[in-house]
Amino acid sequence: MRALCWEGVDELAVRDVPEPEMRNDQDVIVKVTASTTCGSDLHLIGGYIPAMRAGDVIGHEFLGEVVETGPDVRRHKVGDRVVVCSFVGCGRCWYCANDMWSLCDNSNTNSGITQAMWGYEPGAVFGYSHAMGGLRGSHAEYVRVPFADYGAFPVPDGVDDVSALFASDSAPTGWMGADLGGVRPGDVVAVWGCGAVGQMAARAAMLLGAERVICIDRFPERLAMTREHVGAETIDYTATDVGAELRERTGGRGPDVCIEAVGMEAHTTGPENAYDRVKQRLRAQTDRPAAVREAVYACRKGGSVFVLGVFGGAVDKFPLGALMNKGLTLRGAQMHGQRYIPMLLDRIAAGELATGHLATHEMPLDDAPRAYDLFKHKKDGCVRAVIRPQG
Repeated sequence: MRALCWEGVDELAVRDVPEPEMRNDQDVIVKVTASTTCGSDLHLIGGYIPAMRAGDVIGHEFLGEVVETGPDVRRHKVGDRVVVCSFVGCGRCWYCANDMWSLCDNSNTNSGITQAMWGYEPGAVFGYSHAMGGLRGSHAEYVRVPFADYGAFPVPDGVDDVSALFASDSAPTGWMGADLGGVRPGDVVAVWGCGAVGQMAARAAMLLGAERVICIDRFPERLAMTREHVGAETIDYTATDVGAELRERTGGRGPDVCIEAVGMEAHTTGPENAYDRVKQRLRAQTDRPAAVREAVYACRKGGSVFVLGVFGGAVDKFPLGALMNKGLTLRGAQMHGQRYIPMLLDRIAAGELATGHLATHEMPLDDAPRAYDLFKHKKDGCVRAVIRPQG
């Protein structure tokens, strides 16, 4: 079968790879109908995530048709249209039982790497390096889905493929940021990043009762999309002082909840941007935390900061003093999708959550390297490129 493979830093190619085979009785094989680019993939492509090997199939946000099921699969049958959670959970361990699915004890079979990096291993994620389980990714014609009864979800009738696709990762990631960030009715929420995850976090905050939601980015087309499709206020951080602007819009107090949806390659203005880039290139720090820093400084006293963007290791100049002395709550997580996906599919079906507008481009699998070029460099207004492996 054909698949999009990582061949080295900034090098992708569509290759012939072996078709997936059933390995466990709880597996299903999914024929991929649609998959999409994701900002966290750019960290892989740029060489910032360890344990990638030439020939690894990337991609983790996808939807398709079940074509084969293991004997212990109870909730799916051949022919089902399903959206698959990007993180794999076994459904049985303590973390899965407590709705912390991305921390599953049993899905990541390469636990030694992340134990050494972070103290404990998280769960496995499709197409995201051997440190995160070594599973083949979704930019392929077929994918093996482990623990399918817990990670694949039927798509409601009437919900189109593209709208349902973003329930795989973007929508539950954004919703988690608002939910675990503690958004309450009447809150003012600030979101750093107007990509798919940032927009979904903003919409989630609104649906959870936030009185005002303010999103921060620098690309005019993304800011316009956020205003039009999400209904949030926006700030272009290249045109103003974000902290001062947020204080002005909140009567001097600052946002109640700040959600960072940018990650380890954050851009900022001024000398801080050059400093972070040099440190990252020299591997003196693994991540550029500009958006997290700004969120910590901007958040009101006693407020909450939630980190949704993907980070890999250590950062420099983290404002620990501000965090402690302002009495902030800082949280972060990879996406506990199984906790949210069924509810989100119902909201999409009911028209409460719009996701289809995120798909600004669509192309066949053979054009996937071009899709990532458009996505990485924000060409032609690309927010997300949907890849169709079946043509």
